[in-house]
Amino acid sequence: MPDVRTVLVPDGLEGERVDAGVARLFGVSRTKAADLAADGHVVVDGKTVAKSERLAAGAMLEVSLPAAEQSPSIAVIAQPVPGMSIVHDDDDIVVVDKPIGVAAHPSLNWTGPDVVGGLAAAGYRISTSGAPERQGIVSRLDVGTSGLMVVAKSEYAYSRLKQMFRSRQVDKTYHTLVQGLPDPLVGTVDAPIGRRPGAEFKFAVMSTGKPSVTHYEVLEAFRHASLLEIHLETGRTHQIRVHMAALKHPCCGDPLYGADPRLAARLGLDRQWLHATGLGFEHPGSGEYVHFESAYPEDLQRALDVVASL
Repeated sequence: MPDVRTVLVPDGLEGERVDAGVARLFGVSRTKAADLAADGHVVVDGKTVAKSERLAAGAMLEVSLPAAEQSPSIAVIAQPVPGMSIVHDDDDIVVVDKPIGVAAHPSLNWTGPDVVGGLAAAGYRISTSGAPERQGIVSRLDVGTSGLMVVAKSEYAYSRLKQMFRSRQVDKTYHTLVQGLPDPLVGTVDAPIGRRPGAEFKFAVMSTGKPSVTHYEVLEAFRHASLLEIHLETGRTHQIRVHMAALKHPCCGDPLYGADPRLAARLGLDRQWLHATGLGFEHPGSGEYVHFESAYPEDLQRALDVVASL
């Protein structure tokens, strides 16, 4: 028997494609969501809809999920996150400085601490838009990447921030230490990224991937590595790590994408040297431009000091 789910479309999904909205709300792949729409299993306000139609906030969305495709429950567990600091907090947003070893939100493949659970443990109430385990999350950082993340507290902030991220109106700045010296010293990597066949958690540059654009500039060159500033136009999973590896200059301490483990050991690194140092955007409440910065964590600063001495 099919599992019929009915929800009101949250403000954060206003204008979202049907297949994308169904995927986010019910934890199925976007391809599966498109198939459900094609088979007439997605109904909005009593009318079956195509995958490319747009959702309206407040509409009644009804989806019939085959029993075998019911999404498993992912619970948000309120647990303190040591080392996670609050950079900014107001009625609309909370900006956190995420340490390594912490996910953005809970998932089936992660049992460690996460930002959503950490905020819940600290008493923060965040937006209810998005999938239950991702409520308030408008962008993510890898577990092994530290730095700044913004989480929506109000429903309007969620909708506005998602729109800004989609239209590339958010200034995201990262610093990374890569092996060798990129040539040219200032450049752009415009190469599509997709999931690598046969490797569930690894991505690669491939013609069938999603458009991905990374701008970089060498800030300082050392004998064995270079410190880069990165600005992203897109936000694909592992984007910086994949693009740096494609340049043959992988992030130091990132063996998944070809970094030399011997250099990582000399630098005392047990994760990729990658930090989200800056985040700027138009505040969804006031409309004013706001910018936040994060200093390097101790392990990254220590590695930087060591590489400078080699």
